This record gives sequence, structure tokens and C-alpha cells, in this order.
Amino acid sequence: MRTKQAKALSADHPLRRRGASVALSLVIILSGSVVLAQVLQQPVPARAPAAVVVAPVASVKLDTVTVQRGDIQDTIGAAGKLQLFQYADAYAQVAGQVKDVTVAVGDMVKANSLLVEISPTLQPAKVENNRAQMARMRAELADQRAQLDFAELQFKRQTQLKAQNATREDAFESSRMALSSARARVDAIDAQIHQLEATLKIEEENRQQTQVLAPIAGTVVSLNARVGQMVSTSQPAAPLMRIADLSKLTVAARVAENDVTRLRVGMQATFTTPGYPGRHWSGKLRQVLPVPAEGSAEHGKQTFYIVLFEVNNTNHDLMSGMSTQVQFVVAQAQNTLLLPVKALGAPDAAGAYSVNLVDGKQRFSSRKLKIGMRNAREVQVLSGLAEGDQVLVGPVPAPPAALPSKSIAAAP
Repeated sequence: MRTKQAKALSADHPLRRRGASVALSLVIILSGSVVLAQVLQQPVPARAPAAVVVAPVASVKLDTVTVQRGDIQDTIGAAGKLQLFQYADAYAQVAGQVKDVTVAVGDMVKANSLLVEISPTLQPAKVENNRAQMARMRAELADQRAQLDFAELQFKRQTQLKAQNATREDAFESSRMALSSARARVDAIDAQIHQLEATLKIEEENRQQTQVLAPIAGTVVSLNARVGQMVSTSQPAAPLMRIADLSKLTVAARVAENDVTRLRVGMQATFTTPGYPGRHWSGKLRQVLPVPAEGSAEHGKQTFYIVLFEVNNTNHDLMSGMSTQVQFVVAQAQNTLLLPVKALGAPDAAGAYSVNLVDGKQRFSSRKLKIGMRNAREVQVLSGLAEGDQVLVGPVPAPPAALPSKSIAAAP
């Protein structure tokens, strides 16, 4: 009977729709119960503040430098050349032909040692002729002196006779004139002899000057004399050779006009040369030439001035003509606080400098500095920093981007 009634119910019967709604409600209730049971089984977090923001902290690598103590120099750089400091040129003192050259370039010589021997163009026969003439004139002088003695004797006798009125007046005057003539002839011959002696002395000196001697002790650095070469003294000529003392050299540096005004005589100067990498030489500024260097200040070019100083070269390691890179020390300080220039940054509108210090927790603090001298690498710190301070290079980095935060309610 019930079966027949159930079959008789249609799909849209009210009783059928009500049963489906009840079944759906039971399913939802059961699902919620399962989820609630899972939540209740989870551990309860510890008590926390009302709201905590959790965000990862990124580790940022900072570029820093350390303030250290050291020495610093304010220098002016310039390029230069090594030159001879003391040298002397040897010239021919007599015209003639080079007979012998006893040295070569690079030889070391002592003062007054023989360098070149010259055969003079003056004929030896002329010298001998002058000497023979000198002998004849001396003989003639002896004869004239004998005649002078006789004339003096005659005049003395005539004077005595005249006092006794025993001679004639013309005889007395004749003896007086003879005495005067004899004296004049002796004086004339004596003058000729002196003149000839001077000529012979010059000729003898010229013969001695055929040997060219070293004017100073040193090294032969250039040689122009050749055997067979004709030399003359009547016109300017090239020296036979040049001798230089290489134990000391001169550095000639070209300094720009905007730097030369800061230089003073006595300043320390150091230099290097490509021939000896890593080695340094030093000296004291001797002179600043008051005229521009040759080739500068023309057609709008920058003006340079030559600055000179000497360097000891007892080992002869340095050679004339070597190029040098010079540093003139304008000022210097020792055991002072130093900061690398790259950490200094640019000054503010008032010309003051500020830097950022970094502590161990990577926190930043700004410091104003008072600086002193500086060079291309470092700057002297007079105040504002201490030894060991870590200074940030560049601007302070921006903080990392904030991640999404989670807010967890605190337990009651």
C-alpha cells in the first residue's frame, strides 16, 4: 500500500523538496564540525603584544673606510729631465792639426791630464830665427855698452880738462854728444831685445799649448776632436771635447704657471725615473728660472717655468738626459689622522665637509669635518673624527622594501 503511495508521489511534491533541504543542511553542519575540530587541535601561540610586525631584515654590504694615522704630503707634480751640473769644454789654444787624441767618450780623467796633442801651423824655423836674432842683438848690445863706457870715459876726461882750461870747447861738446848717442843706441837695442823676448815667450807658450789638458776632473761625455783635424783659434769653433763631473746632476722640471707660485727655494723635491722602477731620489729646490720655458706660452699654450735642483749621483746610476717625474713637497704632516679622499665627498654651499659614520650595528651618524692638507689619495682630518672610525663611502643606502606584514591578536 505504501509502495503504491510513494510511486504515486511526483518529483515536485512538497514532501520530496523538504527532504532534500534537510539533507544539505546536515552535510554543511558535519563539514563545519570537522574544520573546527582541526583548528582546536592546533597549539595555542605564546602571549604577544597586541600587534607585532614581522619583516625580514636584509644584510646590506656597506663600502666603508677606516680613519687611520699616518704621514701626508701636499705635493706639486712635474715632468723633468736630468742635466749635467758641472762641466767644462776643452778648446784648442793654438791653430794647427790634431796630432793625437788620448781619450774616448766615457773615460774618466784627472785635472791637467793630457787630452789632445796638436801640431802647430807656426813653422819651427821662425822660432829659431827669432832666437838667432836675439843672440845677434845681445852681442850688438854688448858692443854698444862698450862704446858707451868709452864715451863716458872721454866725456869725464874732457870735463876735467875744461875745468883746467886745457881743452877746446868744441872738443868738450863733441865728447858730450858722443856720450848721449852711445846711451841712445844702448837704450834702442835694449828695447828691441825686450820686444823680441816677448815674441819668443808668446811663441814658446803657443808651443806648449799644443797640448790640450783636462780643465777639471771628470768623465768625457762628448768628443769632437779627430786625428788629422785642422783646428783654428781665429773664429769660434766647437769644443774639442766636454768633461763633466757625474757625481752630481741637475734636475730641470717644467712646472705649470698655476703651481710655480707655491714653490720656494729650499723646498724638498723627490723624483723617480723609468729606468729604476721603485727607486726614489731627493734634493732641495735651488732656483726657479724667471723666464718661461722654451716653447711654452706660445699660441695659447700653457706657460711652464723651469725649476732646478741637484741630486747626488756618487754611484753614477743616473745619466744625463733621463726623464723624471718630480714631486715638490709644499707641506707635510706626520702621525696625523688620514681619511681616503673617496670618502670625503663634495663640500656644502659653505665649503664645509660632512661624512657618515657607521657603527657595529650598521647605524649611521653624520659628522662635520675640519680638514687640512690633501693630496690625490688622502686628506688630513683636523677635527670631527677619531682613529678607527668607520666612514661610509657614498650616500646612505635606502632601507630595504617592506614585506607584507601579519597581525596576530594577542591571547586574552
